[in-house]
Order: sequence, then structure tokens, then C-alpha cells
Amino acid sequence: MLFCKKFSIMAPVMKKPVKLKKRIFLDHASTTPVLSEVLSTMKKFWSSEFGNPGSIHSFGLAANKALEDARKSIAMVLGARSSEIVFTSGGTESDNIAILGVAKLFKKNANGTKLHIITTEIEHHAVIHPMKFLENSGFEVTYLPVSEKGIVSVGDIEKAIKENTVLVSIIYANNEVGTIQPIREIGNMIKKFRGDRPYPLFHTDACQAPGYLNLQVSNLGVDLMTISGSKIYGPKGVGLLYVKTGTPIEPIIFGGGQEAGLRSGTQPVPLIVGLARAFKMSEDKKKKESERLTKIRDYFISTVVKKIEGAKLNGDAKLRLPNNANIYFPGVSGEQLVIELDVRGIAASTGSACSSREEAPSHVLRAMYNDKKRADSSVRFTFGRDTVKKDIDDTIKILGSIINRIR
Repeated sequence: MLFCKKFSIMAPVMKKPVKLKKRIFLDHASTTPVLSEVLSTMKKFWSSEFGNPGSIHSFGLAANKALEDARKSIAMVLGARSSEIVFTSGGTESDNIAILGVAKLFKKNANGTKLHIITTEIEHHAVIHPMKFLENSGFEVTYLPVSEKGIVSVGDIEKAIKENTVLVSIIYANNEVGTIQPIREIGNMIKKFRGDRPYPLFHTDACQAPGYLNLQVSNLGVDLMTISGSKIYGPKGVGLLYVKTGTPIEPIIFGGGQEAGLRSGTQPVPLIVGLARAFKMSEDKKKKESERLTKIRDYFISTVVKKIEGAKLNGDAKLRLPNNANIYFPGVSGEQLVIELDVRGIAASTGSACSSREEAPSHVLRAMYNDKKRADSSVRFTFGRDTVKKDIDDTIKILGSIINRIR
């Protein structure tokens, strides 16, 4: 017998588990591999065409052209103007600029009026934490609940809006359970409420949406939208913030005045070029890949729920991303299950990779079900371009054997 300090139990000596010949990555909501086409597009900007886009010599002019071509390509996908695309270091920075930049400008002109912001209880921490910061800075923040299916009510948002509401921030597709929010309906409602006033503004964190959902900004009715390169088979360390022309916002980072003064710092041209290529490819493959992954997702969910006693899907069965299956396994530690799957060559997660090392269980699942045990016993499986049916069958088989042994 071995003494296991972490769980404070006596654990029997077991044979080393058999690993799969092929490692299976089912954590695409956390990150994605960079496509070979994207790497190829980026390569020359690391070496031969390495100029600073702010320089006026030939090296700088070539870099600036690549930068602006990337901006135009992304703007076309979004149905936006090139001038409305602001490059950042990723989704977290884009969320922070959107929320803190808007709050900063309105607070400057508030004349002592306490300002109000609306969000939900299931946002990414890149939204939740700036909101907490603003609460400590004198703002009133309303965190709206969601249904057990993980969907916020448009009516609840409308009821929560006040005369002093300056911003509404609602995630487009949740990163943990994959549920899709009614962003277009929310945008239309806010537009009617706003009338001739410049507020409330509407921001959405759309990091999980590219490659699956409608991204036309005019159709969605958003003023600000966050995108990350690491979720769309592009490079890490780069993202963008769509900022609708005329949106009242101030910078929170200062320096050389790049990105129309909203995000200073020398632009990482290789990363931005890679982001644009990945973004265009995700849009081109959207219909076909979404249909393929929806079949894989539904097969996985139905088979797991049928074969593993007590297993339940978290979130809405249909209003969810094609690649997301978040499953509750009663009586099993989600963390232990992820570790044991990894030992056998399968990567999954208990929730957001950005907060996976925090002690508390998923705030998203707690908001949906008010059940700590359910949050502790749930695992997220997110599929990608390299996921095939055999991967799903192998995963289900190993998953079942681990759970049976634990129970």
C-alpha cells in the first residue's frame, strides 16, 4: 500500500495504465495548434521581412503593408472597416481595453453620477475580474443569472438597464459549457433602448465563436468585440478588438500611439499576419467543419450519457458550439478524471484553462446549477479539426473504465 498525501487515503499499488498509440487532444477550447499554412505565412516576417511597421524605410514600409493587409482581411470577415480593427496581445487584453477603456471615459464625464454596467455570472475571468475592479472603483455592476441551460434572458438584460447604464458585456459562446447567447437579439434591444444617446455600449467576448458562428458585426449589433488568435488555429499572443467607429473609449496602455492610439506598442507583424490567415481560413471552413463537429459532438454526448451511469450534459443540448461537450459524472472528481485521462494519452479539462489552477470549482457551473458537487464532477471535452470518430470511441471506452474503477 502507498500513502497518497494529496487525497489523504490509502491507495493500492496498480499496474501502469496502458497509453493509446496516438495522443488525443480534446481541449480545443483552451487552445489550438497553429496550422501549417499559418506558419508558412508567418515565416518570412520573423527573418527576411522583419521591419518595424512604424519605420519609414523600405523594411518598415513592407512590414506596414503586411500589417494593413491583415487588418483589411479581418475587417472583410467581420463586415467592418479596417480602421475599426485594433490589434492586441490576445483575448484578455481586448476584454480589458473594452471594459476599462469605456468605463474610464464615461467616469471622466460622469460629474459625480454613479455609473452602471451589466454582465452575466458566466463570463470569462478576463471580463469578471475587470468588473470586480470597477466595483471597487465606484461603479455599480449587475451580474445577471442564467438558466440551467446556460442562457441569459434578453428580458432580464432589458429590465436591468438603467439611465446610467454605460456598458453591457455578454459572452457570445461560453468557453466552459459552449452555450451560445442571443447576441443579435440583445444588440437589437440595446439599440432601441439607446436611441440617440451614445450608451449603453454593447461588448461581446467572442473568442470561442470564430469558425462556428456569425461574426458580422452589423448583424450582431455590437460596438465592441473580442477575438483571440489562439482559439482559431493561429498563433498565441495575438488578438483583436473590434471598435465600432464613434465608440466612446479611451486607452489604458500608453506609449507610441500605435493602433490609432488605443493600444500602444510595436505591432508583432508575424503574429498579426498569422492571425489574419487563420481567421480567414476559419471562416472559409466554417460551414463544413461545423456540420462535421456537430455530428461528432452529438455522438459523443449520446453515447456517454447512455453508457456511463448518471452522466448528464451541462448546458443546452442544441444552443451550444459544435465542438463542446461538458459532462457531469456524479461521484467522480473531475480533476482526478482529467489527470487519469491524461496518463492514458487523452487531454480534456475541468473548465477554463485560464483559471484551471484556482482552487474554487467552475463559477460557470455553479451559476447554472448552484451545485458545488456538480461543478466538481464535470469535465469539458472540446473537439477540433484533427478529431475523428475513432478518437471519440477510444475516449469513451477509456472514460468508462476509469469511472467504473473509481466508483
